Amino acid sequence: MNHLKNEKSPYLLQHAENPVDWYPWGPEAFQKAKQEDRPVFLSIGYSTCHWCHVMAHESFEDEQVAEVLNSQYICIKVDREERPDIDSVYMSACQAVTGAGGWPLTAILTPGQQPFFLGTYFPKHPRYGHPGLIELLEEIGSLWRENRNKLIEAGQQITEFISIPDHASGSIPDKKGLKRAFELYRRQYDSRWGGFGKAPKFPAPHNLLFLLHYSLLENEQEALEMAEHTLTAMAHGGMNDQIGGGFSRYSTDEKWLVPHFEKMLYDNALLAIAYLEAYHIKKRELYADTARRTLDYVLRELTGPSGQFYCGQDADSEGIEGKYYFFSPEEILSVLGDEDGEEFCRIYDITARGNFEGKSIPNLIGQSELPWRADDIRLNRIYNYRRNRTLLHRDDKVILSWNSWMMIAMAKAAQILGDTRYKDAAIAVHRFIQAHMTDDSRRLYHRWREGEAAIEGQLDDYAVYGLALLELYRTAYEPVYLEEAAFFAGQMAELFEDRENGGYFLTASDTEALITRPKETYDGAVPSGNSAAAVLLSQLAHYTCNPFWQEALERQTNFLAGVVKEYPSGHSFGLQALMSALYPSQELICATSDNGMPEILKEYLLRVPVLNRSVILKTPENKEELEKAVPFLKEYPVPEEGAMFYLCQNGRCTAPVSDLRKLEFI
Repeated sequence: MNHLKNEKSPYLLQHAENPVDWYPWGPEAFQKAKQEDRPVFLSIGYSTCHWCHVMAHESFEDEQVAEVLNSQYICIKVDREERPDIDSVYMSACQAVTGAGGWPLTAILTPGQQPFFLGTYFPKHPRYGHPGLIELLEEIGSLWRENRNKLIEAGQQITEFISIPDHASGSIPDKKGLKRAFELYRRQYDSRWGGFGKAPKFPAPHNLLFLLHYSLLENEQEALEMAEHTLTAMAHGGMNDQIGGGFSRYSTDEKWLVPHFEKMLYDNALLAIAYLEAYHIKKRELYADTARRTLDYVLRELTGPSGQFYCGQDADSEGIEGKYYFFSPEEILSVLGDEDGEEFCRIYDITARGNFEGKSIPNLIGQSELPWRADDIRLNRIYNYRRNRTLLHRDDKVILSWNSWMMIAMAKAAQILGDTRYKDAAIAVHRFIQAHMTDDSRRLYHRWREGEAAIEGQLDDYAVYGLALLELYRTAYEPVYLEEAAFFAGQMAELFEDRENGGYFLTASDTEALITRPKETYDGAVPSGNSAAAVLLSQLAHYTCNPFWQEALERQTNFLAGVVKEYPSGHSFGLQALMSALYPSQELICATSDNGMPEILKEYLLRVPVLNRSVILKTPENKEELEKAVPFLKEYPVPEEGAMFYLCQNGRCTAPVSDLRKLEFI
């Protein structure tokens, strides 16, 4: 009997018809393992993972594999997107034991959850240096029966190792770590194709954000050039869907042509943010256009009826990775006709020979001709043809932290591009989170699907949602967003902070205890919760002038300063919090007799990108609510007519003025 049929996770439901007797993670499975004296076979993956599909088809749909698993093990399936805490614990163990990690993640545990064997993908039978799953299961099953103490001892040692705090002492932040990170990026930089290191190449947009910000703070032209070259190369490559918009997970080659084709919500959110910030700094239309196409793809294909954002789309269609994205010249000519078809093929590199395994991935690498506009009716015809030609699986889970990253991207796009559609999208997902992912005591849920919210919110959910609320405040200037950001940051501090060793745990103090309580600091595919928490605390300290947030920020930046010493370029988002502590900030308050933002202030914010800048708008309409959210603003009266601007920077405040232009170059 398979126990996954009533689950909500699309990944678990993909395995609900397997002959393997899968259980979801929970006490029932571990109690059964204890009662029947069996080890636990734990498999962790996600629904859009190509190699998860491969292992499922080869092994978990196979009767022979199922017979071994069902007779000797208790089998548990976990969706890493639903339970990042479980994934973090066993991925740390896998990396500690094998030196590498990835998905599918395979772990064999004692009934007490301690891992004694870890790995990733295993074929059914030995192949190309990979041990075969059946032989592996038989051997471990035999060891469990005949030499169990050796396995239990290994599990205890692994658990003890991953439970040791990595960073028990902090450090005072200084600019040396920022410079070292820049130097490391410079050494890894690919001056020909952009990006860092060799293939496969990951976009890592938070690395690019660090370089953009570092270039502003230090007037470092080389940092700006590295970021710009990489953003341009990715926009032109096949990793960027030239037809429908949006980016695939990563590039398998050095020049960004051939992607691993799955599209994830968080990648597209963070990349949109990077392109928007690059546009804000350089005003280059390519960056604005790429951000628009990316966000419009999300609005079309990853947005639910209530404004919620779904997790992503699969790499495979009809069992073939990337099939959805491949074209031949004949297909294009049949859709567009000869003249337009030949033009498209010429611009987008669609050839009879192909650029990947005999087919062509549309791209603009080395192209001097301009691409077709996003609203070109001919491009829309190809897009519709492709959608009708074959289908992509969509993972329609709603993950709070990922929705929050996209909420930030949409809100930032509304500010920088001036498109109200993006503001509406940010407000809609905020309403969805309020209505469906917040309980009666205002605790957050991590996951929602098909009407069910479940799994207690984790650090990333609280930290990134807080950042999203502040970004929404910068878009709408409604005090409720400041109040909510402070409220959820307060819950974050209460539930997650490690007052003994510094930093924040991934899981709340009152939720399910695993074999160890993970604390993540490395900025991988997404920034870590500790990095996001530091940036949130920094922004709240600037907005509220509340000593509580300033003290919390100092604890967190001291913790991160100790963490980043060994490998600062691996903590690029966390470095942004250190930047806020090390460089001057600017606090601007506008008190105006109108209920909207003065045009001169709007124009200034768009024209002049400034880091560490907080702007507060006080009006007759929001006065009372704003003073509740930020009490010190009671001292800033709303004028009877016109506006007054109050600027503090570099630790000093200037006299208020009624003309913003008098402050501009202070």
